[in-house]
Amino acid sequence: MKIPTATYRLQFTPTFTFENAEAIIPYLEKLGISDLYASPIFQAQSGSTHGYDVVDPNQINPELGGIAGLEKLLEVVQNNQLGWIQDIVPNHMAFSSQNSMLVDVLENGQNSQYKDYFDIDWNHPYEGIRDRVLAPFLGKFYGDCLESGELKLQYDKSGFTINYWEWKFPIHIESYSNILDYKSDELRRKLGRNHPDFVKFLGVLYAIKYIPTNSEQQERYAQITFIKSMLWELWNDNGEIREFIEANIEYFNGEVGKPESFNLLDDLLNNQFFRLSFWKVGNEELNYRRFFTVNDLICLRVEDEDVFNKSHKLVLDLLDEGKFTGLRIDHIDGLYDPEQYLNRLRDRAENAYIVVEKILEPHEDLRVNWRIEGTTGYDFLNYVNGIFCQQENQGKFDTLYTRFIGLPLNCQRLVDENKRLIINKHLSGDIDNLARLLKQIADQYRYSSDFTIYGLKEALVEVMMAFPVYRTYINSYDVSTTDQQCIEQVIAKIQDKIPSFLNELLNEITFIEKFLLLRFDENLSEDDKDRWLHFVMRQQQFTGPLMAKSVEDTVLYIYNRLVSLNEVGSAAGEFGFSLDEFHDFNQRQNSDWPHGMNGTSTHDTKRGEDVRSRINILSEIPEEWETYLQTWGKMNAGYKDSVRGVDVPTRNDEYFLYQTLLGTYPFELKDKSEFVQRIKDYLIKAIREAKVNTAWLRPDTAYEDGFLKFVDSLFKSTKQNKFLPSFQTFQKKIQHYGIFNSLSQTLLKVTVPGVPDFYQGTERWDLSLVDPDNRRPVDFKQRLKMLNELQSQWKKDKSSLLQQLLEHPEDGKIKLFTIHQILRTRQDYPDLFQWGDYQKLAVNGSLRQHIITFVRTWNESSAIAIAPRFLTSLIKEDEYPLGEQVWHETRISLPAGSPAIWKDVITGQEIEAENTIWIRDVLNLFPVALLIKQT
Repeated sequence: MKIPTATYRLQFTPTFTFENAEAIIPYLEKLGISDLYASPIFQAQSGSTHGYDVVDPNQINPELGGIAGLEKLLEVVQNNQLGWIQDIVPNHMAFSSQNSMLVDVLENGQNSQYKDYFDIDWNHPYEGIRDRVLAPFLGKFYGDCLESGELKLQYDKSGFTINYWEWKFPIHIESYSNILDYKSDELRRKLGRNHPDFVKFLGVLYAIKYIPTNSEQQERYAQITFIKSMLWELWNDNGEIREFIEANIEYFNGEVGKPESFNLLDDLLNNQFFRLSFWKVGNEELNYRRFFTVNDLICLRVEDEDVFNKSHKLVLDLLDEGKFTGLRIDHIDGLYDPEQYLNRLRDRAENAYIVVEKILEPHEDLRVNWRIEGTTGYDFLNYVNGIFCQQENQGKFDTLYTRFIGLPLNCQRLVDENKRLIINKHLSGDIDNLARLLKQIADQYRYSSDFTIYGLKEALVEVMMAFPVYRTYINSYDVSTTDQQCIEQVIAKIQDKIPSFLNELLNEITFIEKFLLLRFDENLSEDDKDRWLHFVMRQQQFTGPLMAKSVEDTVLYIYNRLVSLNEVGSAAGEFGFSLDEFHDFNQRQNSDWPHGMNGTSTHDTKRGEDVRSRINILSEIPEEWETYLQTWGKMNAGYKDSVRGVDVPTRNDEYFLYQTLLGTYPFELKDKSEFVQRIKDYLIKAIREAKVNTAWLRPDTAYEDGFLKFVDSLFKSTKQNKFLPSFQTFQKKIQHYGIFNSLSQTLLKVTVPGVPDFYQGTERWDLSLVDPDNRRPVDFKQRLKMLNELQSQWKKDKSSLLQQLLEHPEDGKIKLFTIHQILRTRQDYPDLFQWGDYQKLAVNGSLRQHIITFVRTWNESSAIAIAPRFLTSLIKEDEYPLGEQVWHETRISLPAGSPAIWKDVITGQEIEAENTIWIRDVLNLFPVALLIKQT
């Protein structure tokens, strides 16, 4: 297995293709990257900017360059000795007319060869979607769309389809006769009964009448192909038949203003294997599993071995050929049985480096029986980010936040409220399906036969709301201790808050507890046990989406106390982590998952890593922050509009905005209009995600327009605008200290246990916001030029280069230099950083809480990382954290037997240390240090 030294995430899009990537591979190799880490590259919907809407997992996306372009790029990658880690999407595909397998299902229903490929409930109790697939994509109610002429019957070589904007829904072959037989006597009179083309036409109708069912699947497909080819031939060869079909299509498509004229099309649609509906119906009535709450992403039954084999054929072939060296598994928690999936994958890809996208709550451990290298690094991200939040100021922050917004916000209460909101408005149909499954099983037992579906649903909602983690992983009759404890904690939490007089609800919850823990009755049959287990495994697939949509995509945009802490996988109610917690995490990683990824920015993070680094500075200066807040609030009050008696923006949204501006304001504002537009685009997404003053489902354009107008007012270049100069003064201070946070975070990411991962472009300052802002093009030519200049200057004059980097940090060279120096060291000492021991080091002196340090050891090699934090109390705004005047007597105690001479690979200087390293001697030329043992 090839363990990466460092990975670099590239986002392939139709505007950044395999050909574009070829040019940057030498740059990545020079930077110190060992493995290219690619976004999904399999055929996705046309124009996809992310690749997660796959339509064919066994074709390389032609918009990226196709298989030929991939092969050419892979040759360049291998010639530069890089590996290739591929992001794959086993959970879902696009619900799209471009998805040929799904189109086959929509056309043939349970006669389709792919009927078991997608996670569809064909036996749904609602008659309208029994034996049919709900297609919730209409912009208004079905009847309105029908009678306004938006649903169009059309015909081409592929056959008859119902078209709705870009959607093309195929009608099943048996219903062709509804169209072709309509007024067919007129065609007979025109052509004559014995006309060869009319005879052929009758042959088509006859063949339709005797289409085989799925018991003769191959014959059925052959006959469908034959019928379609005959009909297409008649369409092209006989103008009168073509006119006849066109006339019938016109009849079926009806006439706007005459509702009865749409009866033919309505009857035709009611006889299809899909049911078109208003898009909101998908939240309440649904018979296919979606990715989260996204209607146009339909999930797969990858637990079926045939589905696994079909959907993974190409990626496994590329692994077998050595072209891919690793995999990143998207949304592992969405799978029916993650452990089974990973076992199958590992059996087929024995030497692949495999990591999973898994959100771990604080103090939750990754399952040790998973045959992988670790996660993609959100756990690390939150720990390393958390140690730059000054925990002792939590109380002050709680107070100033409450004082500014005018009301107290309790994070846990927000989580509970928004879980209920998501269940009621977005996951209602999914919960209904789970409740019906539970009811079917409950009816079989005397102790639960009286439980109604409404009562069971109410109890199920309470249980799912109380889950503290994304999901449990029960996949057999033996429930692990971890899962058992989690479920027992959930039930205890519910029982504590439900009044004793609600006996029925308490009984139903006790019943569900018995189910979730698989505490079978003695006389239960194996079939009944399997039904219990199936319910549990199905239920586990929905706690993750609930957590993600309610916390990540809602609460993290409402609870704005310190938004740098509001990140994927974070616990926003907590206020950072202590150094001991950080070191404990790294020691656990070193013991259990030494090769998992360590990320600080990804395509899914809410803010770029350097945005968080800046905003964390506020945690050090709560009094100053509150003074500016109150000043700005008064300055800008006149810019606010009132919508229905509410000031726009609200104080909470205003508080959110100021933090966002502090974190993202460029070092040099070259294009103010572009920056302001980025902020405005982001704010619309953020406040809609918050679902308080506006939302995706119910946009309040008056509130949104008022907020955007407020933003414009803040950036007006007028003498009356007092905010902008005041903001810029404070922002420059935050920016200055944020630089050192960023460098410290970078050093830690590259040196702690795990594989450092770099999101594209983040080797310079990453002041991006959530996607699509973080998918903006990256200027790789500029980065290569900078790297070449750095290497040249390093050889000529080290001290002059270091001084220049500190004096001009705005161009990001200082971060690029730091990364390059440390990655080069990782390459020189691969075993030390891949396998080395991890020990925190004792720091002595009055400033010990300002230093993060540890030692890595492997055989005769040792490395010590030294990173400062909380610098606002140590240096002035225009100073650097260097030398004796800052660090005084602060020192690190070394383990017995440590070498006497170390080399700082960042500055090139040698450090003499007899059991003690004085910070003033190490951090005298550069803000961070990485010492390597010298013999």
